[in-house]
Amino acid sequence: MPGTPPGRTPRKSAAVPAVISVETRHAMIAESAYLRAERRGFAPGRETEDWLAAEAEVDALLRGSRRGSPQ
Repeated sequence: MPGTPPGRTPRKSAAVPAVISVETRHAMIAESAYLRAERRGFAPGRETEDWLAAEAEVDALLRGSRRGSPQ
């Protein structure tokens, strides 16, 4: 492969789907929100904040994954 030093195999990145389903995105957000709540001891009153932060985190992750995937 061009650009790869002799005797070295290029590393393959993990396959990331270009598009994920609405259900998969929702599950990723739900898991992240749960983990946020767990870290703060499940204290009530910040569920919406947890969800919105998790949503932003997942969406940023997915945007970054698409940018880094081959065309």
